[in-house]
Amino acid sequence: MTAELRISPATAADIPALVELVNRAYRGYASRQGWTTEAHLLDGQRTDAEDLQALRTAPGATFLLACTNTGQLVGSVYLKPQFPDLYLGMLSVEPGQQGLGIGKQLLAAAETHARAHSCTGILISVITVRAELIAWYERHGFQRTGETLPFPTDTRFGLPRQPLELLLMRKRLA
Repeated sequence: MTAELRISPATAADIPALVELVNRAYRGYASRQGWTTEAHLLDGQRTDAEDLQALRTAPGATFLLACTNTGQLVGSVYLKPQFPDLYLGMLSVEPGQQGLGIGKQLLAAAETHARAHSCTGILISVITVRAELIAWYERHGFQRTGETLPFPTDTRFGLPRQPLELLLMRKRLA
């Protein structure tokens, strides 16, 4: 387990480092060091600065950053209220540090954030063929809703190597 992290909201100045982290966590050679890679499913980048800035400035939305006590960015998560739920997306952990509990700490921070914003659940979407990732979320209390969504077609954020769709999962908060 990693040491306690400092978790705080992202600012506009954090966007360049956040772009690098998210792309390393999901795509390309660096992502293959971790278990959350999508590099075998999609080519291209996962995101860019314009996308992250637009997401960050959406009403009620934020990115939470997880940094070490030395200031190293090791994880992040996107959160946006979609009442009664909080939407959680782009949970990203530095590939070489996956499996150390950083994702769990970010999930806990997301739950705290959801409760503070009067949300009663957390909603996520996961690529349906990512069985290991779906299982990880299930171990953390998420349940399949039975609902699927089409995978986004904007090629700025990846070129699918096969047909893909998204599974919606929800965790009810006590």
